Amino acid sequence: MADKKLVEAITSMDEDFAQWYTDVVKKAELIDYSNVKGCMVIKPAGYAIWELIQRQLDDMFKATGVENVYMPMFIPESLLQKEKDHVEGFAPEVAWVTHGGLNPLQERMCVRPTSETLFCDFYKGDIQSYRDLPKVYNQWCSVVRWEKETRPFLRSREFLWQEGHTAHVTAEEAQERTEQMLNVYAEFCEKVLAIPVVKGRKTEKEKFAGAEATYTIEALMHDGKALQSGTSHNFGDGFAKAFGIQFTDKDNTLKYVHQTSWGMSTRIIGAIIMVHGDNSGLVLPPKVAPTQVMIVPIQQKKEGVLDKAYELKDRLSNFRVKVDDSDKSPGWKFSEQEMRGIPIRVEIGPKDIEAGKCVICRRDNGEKAEAALADLEQAVSGILDDIQRSMYQRAKAHLEAHTYTAKTKDEFVKTFAEKAGFVKAMWCGETECEEKIKEDMAVTSRCMPYEQECLSDTCVYCGKPAKKMVYWGKAY
Repeated sequence: MADKKLVEAITSMDEDFAQWYTDVVKKAELIDYSNVKGCMVIKPAGYAIWELIQRQLDDMFKATGVENVYMPMFIPESLLQKEKDHVEGFAPEVAWVTHGGLNPLQERMCVRPTSETLFCDFYKGDIQSYRDLPKVYNQWCSVVRWEKETRPFLRSREFLWQEGHTAHVTAEEAQERTEQMLNVYAEFCEKVLAIPVVKGRKTEKEKFAGAEATYTIEALMHDGKALQSGTSHNFGDGFAKAFGIQFTDKDNTLKYVHQTSWGMSTRIIGAIIMVHGDNSGLVLPPKVAPTQVMIVPIQQKKEGVLDKAYELKDRLSNFRVKVDDSDKSPGWKFSEQEMRGIPIRVEIGPKDIEAGKCVICRRDNGEKAEAALADLEQAVSGILDDIQRSMYQRAKAHLEAHTYTAKTKDEFVKTFAEKAGFVKAMWCGETECEEKIKEDMAVTSRCMPYEQECLSDTCVYCGKPAKKMVYWGKAY
C-alpha cells in the first residue's frame, strides 16, 4: 500500500494540470515555498538542474566569444528614467529601496528587474574607440519583478537568469549577434533539454520595452500552452543615444554603438517539467539530470549485494550515479526515483550477481532490459543517448500534432475553442487587430516564425491584406 500512496500524491495531469505541476515541483523536492511572499526556495534537486543548465549554456556562450561580468543589483532612479519606453515597460514591476540603514536615500534605487541601464552607464565610460568594440558580455544573476501572481519557476518575484549585453560598431553586427544568440538558445533547448522550439520575431506589441526588434524561441507545454523560453533583442542605437554611448570610428567621426541583449531564466526548468513530465512525476533529459543512473540493490542485506552495487557505481563513474542503500522497500525506491525523473535505474540482486547480469529500467518509457555486467558501461551509455533522442522526438511529435492551421476567422475561433496548442494564421500586421484578438479570445501572438508560409491573402481576424504568418497561442 505504501508504494502506491507515493504516486497517488501526484494529481493526474488530465484532471488538473496546474495542480499536477505544483505536486511535481513539491514532491520531487525541487522547491519549497518561503515566508517571503512570491519567492521560492530552490532546493538541492532543483538547483542541481539549474547548475547543469548554467554550465552547458555558459560553455556554448563562451564558444561564441562571450565574457562574463557582474553588475550592481541596485539601479538609481535617474538612470532607469533615461530610456523612456524601457522605464514604462518595467515600472509596474519594480521593487524600490528607499532607505540605507535608518536614513532615507536622497535618490531611491530599484532592485534590478533587468540590467540594460547599468550596462549602458558602464559602456558610456568604457567605450571610446572602434578598437574597444565589440563588447560581448553576459552576467549570471538574480532579478526582481513584483509579479502579482506567482508560480514556482514560471513566475516568481525573484528569479535566476543570465542576461547578455553586447555593443557593436555596426547595425549589421548587432543583428548578427541577436540572431546568433537566439540560435544558441534553440540549439540548447533541442540538444540539451530535448525541447523542440519555434524560432521567430515578436510583434511590435510583444517586443521588449526599448528594443527595435525582439526574437524568441517558443515551446509548447504538454497542456497545449506556449512558454516563451528565451529571447534575444536588437536595440539598434536607441539606448546608445539615450545614454550617450559614442565611439570614434576608423574615419575619425563620432558614432553611436549598436546594442543587443538576450536572456534565459529558471523558468526553463518549468518547461522541462511541463514538456516531459508524466503522472508519475518528473522525466529528466539525461543531459540535465543531476543523477543519471540510480543503482538499487535488491535484498541488500544479503551478503555481497551492497558491495556489488558500489562496485558498479565505481565502474559507472563517467556518469552521474548514485546507490540507493536506504532501508526503504525496493517498490518504494522505484516510485521515488520515477517521481524524481532519474533517467536510468539499475537493479541488482543475488540472482543477478550469480548470473552476471542486471536489470536496466528506463524512466522515459518504463522499458526494462537485462544487461550483462561485463557490458554495463556501454549499455548505460547507449540507453542514455537513446533516452535523450527519444524524449526530443516525442516532444517534437507532440508539438507537430498540436500545431493547427486556420485560414478563416471561424476556423481560428473554433480551433481555439476546441483544441489546445499553436494555431498558425495570417495577420494584417496591425496592433489594433492583435489587441482585439487578445481581448476577444485570450490568445496572444507567440511569434512571426522565420519559416514564413502564405496560408491566405487576408488577415484571419479582420480580413485586411495579410502581411505575416503568426503562431498564436495561450501562454504561461
